[in-house]
Amino acid sequence: MQSPSSLRTGESMAKVAVASFIGTTIEFFDFYAYGLAAALVLNKAFFPELSDVAGILAAFSTYAIAFAARPVGAAIFGHFGDRVGRKSILIVSLLMMGLSTALVGLLPGYATLGVAAPILLVLLRLVQGIGLGGEWGGAALLATEHAPQGHRARWAMFPQLGPAIGFILANGSFLLARVAAPDSFATFGWRIPFLVSFILVLVGLWVRLSITETPVFRRAAQAERLSRTPLAELIGNQWKRLLLGAGVMMIQYALFYTATTYCLSYTTSVLEIDQTTMLIIVMLAVIMLGIATVVSSVLADLIGRRRIVMIACSISIGWSLITFPLINTQNHLLIWLALAGCLSLMGLSFGPMGAFLPELFQTRYRYSGAALAYSLGGVLGGALPPLIAVQLQASVGSFAVGVMLAVIAIISLVCMSRLPETRTADLDQVSA
Repeated sequence: MQSPSSLRTGESMAKVAVASFIGTTIEFFDFYAYGLAAALVLNKAFFPELSDVAGILAAFSTYAIAFAARPVGAAIFGHFGDRVGRKSILIVSLLMMGLSTALVGLLPGYATLGVAAPILLVLLRLVQGIGLGGEWGGAALLATEHAPQGHRARWAMFPQLGPAIGFILANGSFLLARVAAPDSFATFGWRIPFLVSFILVLVGLWVRLSITETPVFRRAAQAERLSRTPLAELIGNQWKRLLLGAGVMMIQYALFYTATTYCLSYTTSVLEIDQTTMLIIVMLAVIMLGIATVVSSVLADLIGRRRIVMIACSISIGWSLITFPLINTQNHLLIWLALAGCLSLMGLSFGPMGAFLPELFQTRYRYSGAALAYSLGGVLGGALPPLIAVQLQASVGSFAVGVMLAVIAIISLVCMSRLPETRTADLDQVSA
């Protein structure tokens, strides 16, 4: 168990919380800015010669590429995070993600560069995905490995708030760009949120350079218990937990990216609802994600991670089936209700994962395990569902998209049922 001397003071934990929170907020701001652009303008800016459906698919495909790159980033950053420490790796991941995002804002479109434009866009997305693959795992470990036992989920809540705050900032910046310059939004206005990334990266670096290495990692290093090949040890010792953890993450990614990126595209292109209206609706719905994340993180320390996540997955099965009937009414309040329900359920299951995934793995390969589980879940739940949803809606109808979400919720529920409760786990001695 952690000794009293290893516990952080309130002031120190506050600094750790800010460092973990601001990093994931910036990272997810960058990532979601691209998702919004993919839903609204990238098909015309970079794939103008394709049909509407093909152009949307192409834009979402470049979106999915970053998800595919996440496991690569998780493996790379996980290796060095387990070998040399959490802090320095987090700084590198922040730079990769933020600078590649800013360069998207400077990249000329198809009209200027021709076929080179989408090729360069894909390359920047790969770098962005690799950076994000290393970001979340390090931020979650930063909070979890600093926090006292019994309070880990509460402190690990802060990196989990990054998606909600990052999306609100990205969505708000797109909304301001549309309102301030509606006539130039499709040509230049959409680039402004990407350029803001330059400023956000500087803020994130300033905060992260001021924090210390986690006490759990320092103890492992002093005892010479670090792994030379963390990924190989992870696969050899805890591969089942790795795959099951990824399976649990699937529904969270699927709910979020279907409710935001895909539904934004669906409502504006198929239902022909005004883009500005939908940006407002989605931004208001994401507020519920933040609230649910806070509530579930606190409850996870009181009654356990497993119970909270399984309740969220169970409710998600039914909610998935009514989401698109509500959206198809084209009533703004009911659309908000549908999206807010999805995002509340996402937050309910997402909040505890900041502590739960790190708690599943041994210190020797904890960064690799948590980051890979999180990233593999992103490929299965975040990259593929929006692509499948476009095809399902075009060939079968929107209700089939809800059925797809329900199936994913069942998979995540089964995976969580096969994992142990970790609320009282000793991070220095995690069993396989």
